[in-house]
Amino acid sequence: MVPVKIELTLQEFLALPEEDITYELVDGEARPKMSPKRFHSRLTGALYTLLTQWCQNSSGEVGIEWAVTLKRNGRDWVPVPDLLYISYSRLPSDRLFDEACPIPPELAIEIISPEQTFGEMSEKATDYLNAGVMRVWVIDSKAKTITIFYPDAPPQTKRGEASLADPLFDGLQLTPASIFQLAGIP
Repeated sequence: MVPVKIELTLQEFLALPEEDITYELVDGEARPKMSPKRFHSRLTGALYTLLTQWCQNSSGEVGIEWAVTLKRNGRDWVPVPDLLYISYSRLPSDRLFDEACPIPPELAIEIISPEQTFGEMSEKATDYLNAGVMRVWVIDSKAKTITIFYPDAPPQTKRGEASLADPLFDGLQLTPASIFQLAGIP
C-alpha cells in the first residue's frame, strides 16, 4: 500500500503543536528545517546583536527563526528565515500577537548549512523576493561572503571590508568582516 500524502492548509500548519524541530510549510507539506551547527549558531548570534543595536535607534525589530506567512507560486508558504528585520511601519510595534510574521519583512537572512547549497539558497532568495521581501542576505560561512539579493537588480556578493550599507536600512554600517569577526569564525 502506498502512503497517501496529506496536504496541510495554512491554518492547519500554524495550529501544529510546537516541537523541538522547526518546520516550514512548502507546497502544503511541513518540512523540517536544517538543524544549525556551531558556525551557523555563532553567525545568528552576531547578526542578532549587530542588527538589534542598529534598530534600537530605528523603528523595527529583529527576529530569530520567526516564521513568515507568504505566498510562493500562488500557494501558502511559511519559511523560517534564520533572522529577519521588519520595520514598525510595516508591522506596528503595538501589534503584540504571538504569531507568524503576517507581513513580508524588509530583510530575510539565510545562513547556508553544511547540507545546503548556494544554489538552493539562491532559489529560496528569489522566492522571498517574489513574495514581497525587499532584501535577502545569503551568508556562506565557508567562503565568508554575504550575497545580497534585490527585487530590481542582480545579486551582489560582498566579502571582507565591503560595506553592506543600503538605503533601505538607514544608518546600518556593517561589513562581512565585522560580522564574521564578532562570530569568532576564522
